[in-house]
Amino acid sequence: MTLAWLSRMLVSTLSLMFGLSHFFYPWGVILQVIAMVHFVRRRPENYWFFIIIFAGPIGAAAYIIVEMIPDAGLLRNTFKGFGRRSRIQTLEIQILDNPSPGNYEELGELYLEEKKFAKARDAFNNAITARNDSPYAFYHRAQASLGLNDLAAAIHDLEHVVSGDRKFDYYRAAGLLGDAYARSRELEKAASCFAEVTQYSTTPETLYNYSYFLKLQGNIAEAREWTQKLLAKKRTLPRYMQRIERPWFRKGKTLLRELNSSPKSK
Repeated sequence: MTLAWLSRMLVSTLSLMFGLSHFFYPWGVILQVIAMVHFVRRRPENYWFFIIIFAGPIGAAAYIIVEMIPDAGLLRNTFKGFGRRSRIQTLEIQILDNPSPGNYEELGELYLEEKKFAKARDAFNNAITARNDSPYAFYHRAQASLGLNDLAAAIHDLEHVVSGDRKFDYYRAAGLLGDAYARSRELEKAASCFAEVTQYSTTPETLYNYSYFLKLQGNIAEAREWTQKLLAKKRTLPRYMQRIERPWFRKGKTLLRELNSSPKSK
């Protein structure tokens, strides 16, 4: 069962749904518009742009089958968002009567998922003030600070977490600390962090951050090598993970172009 056959089947089905075949023309245009909107938002491989434009409704249908339908699984986070916002409202009311560290931590985590970084950090501040022994509160507050681009505050919290457990969150805390050091131009400290992290963590986030650090260090050849490792990793991941990690692969492509155009790389 080939992709082209599936595409033709989808087009034929849609044509039947909306009446006789001579009515298909406007629906074919609509298919292309829907496919293009999804393409612009999700930014999959660039060749899909030409398939959607030049292959007409068949190309748009193929795109919908291969890219849009599997992406539907990612919409679960959108639906979860409604539950998060409802839970946030409940916690905001509960905290008035019960300002416990646990309530503040949960509220901060929900704000973090909603990318409301300032509110998340305020919630973790309150949790830490009430109980300052939770590494998770410091870790999540660091993530909120990173979201606000407050590198100094993030470094302070991440140092606290990593000093207690180098492996915290499967070395992600140490990797974030290395990236924060690098972006703060504390390159020696960043090198020390990454020397350990890259031995155990090969997540797209770690590979990208290490490649970026090498670029800042002026090590263009090695930065290109690690960026290529990041892009090669895409082929080894399941399709659903490729979709989840897509932003890091996109950043990797941009970084590789910058590295290839660097005077030191010529």
